[in-house]
Amino acid sequence: MSFQVLALGEILWDLLPTGMQLGGAPANFAFHCRALGAEARLITRVGDDELGRLVLDRFRAGGSPTETIQIDSDRPTGTVDVELSEAGVPRYTIREDVAWDRITADDAGLAAARSADAVCFGSLALRSETARRAIAKLVSHTSPRAIRIFDVNLRHPFVYPDVIAEALELCDVLKLNDEELTEIAAMFGLGDGTRETIEELSRRFGLKAVALTRGADGSLLFAAGRWSDLPGRPVAVRDTIGAGDSFTAALAIGFLNNRPLDEIHRHSGAVAAFVCSQPGGTPDLPDSLKRPDTTRREFSL
Repeated sequence: MSFQVLALGEILWDLLPTGMQLGGAPANFAFHCRALGAEARLITRVGDDELGRLVLDRFRAGGSPTETIQIDSDRPTGTVDVELSEAGVPRYTIREDVAWDRITADDAGLAAARSADAVCFGSLALRSETARRAIAKLVSHTSPRAIRIFDVNLRHPFVYPDVIAEALELCDVLKLNDEELTEIAAMFGLGDGTRETIEELSRRFGLKAVALTRGADGSLLFAAGRWSDLPGRPVAVRDTIGAGDSFTAALAIGFLNNRPLDEIHRHSGAVAAFVCSQPGGTPDLPDSLKRPDTTRREFSL
């Protein structure tokens, strides 16, 4: 059985020192879900321009569906200037008032939402009221059985506490990194301590699972009252672009397949570590990561 996975939000061109690469957290997430065996669609919006046509060409060449990619006649395709630190950590300058700020909940998108087994959205695409309303409508049209994932992805200055709170009410799975957890804890007056903060977030917003990535220190997963702690592993980092998105994709596929919690966690960490070792956010995964060995199905959200 192939699961239907839906990603909502930005697609853009990362303008790196080494050249231009297609990116955006939802686009990266959809790419990795496809690599892991799901039928993944992206609801986004591009301009009626050369960069928008390049997006469509790239999707068609890769066999990815394009019917949920909207075309905007007035706004350009999104771009981001990316600088990399010596450790490969990106710094982004994100162009405003672009096509993906005007995503709508059209008929094609609503049909995709109704058939989705999982949906993932982030905070950046919520910066405009138009896209925010559309994304909320699309998420609300998914089945009650669908997994709703909010991958926080804070990008200043586009951080609004009321918007984050609304997104937390929409989702049942939260993914964030350690810096974002600190910021959200301060935002909502949560208690001290990593595990205590995660448990309080879960109670306050009725979350079924919270995944915390900690860079070189590994990751922490809390689901259905259980903890899974994955230590970091030595990785020769090329850059960290898309690593968190690949982690979220593997997490979604693991939850959909009801794999054991620690196994879901190990696989997600291994996928993210591989992405860190490669340039760009969407390298081809090796077969060993596309088809992890598992025959057990013992964990369920």
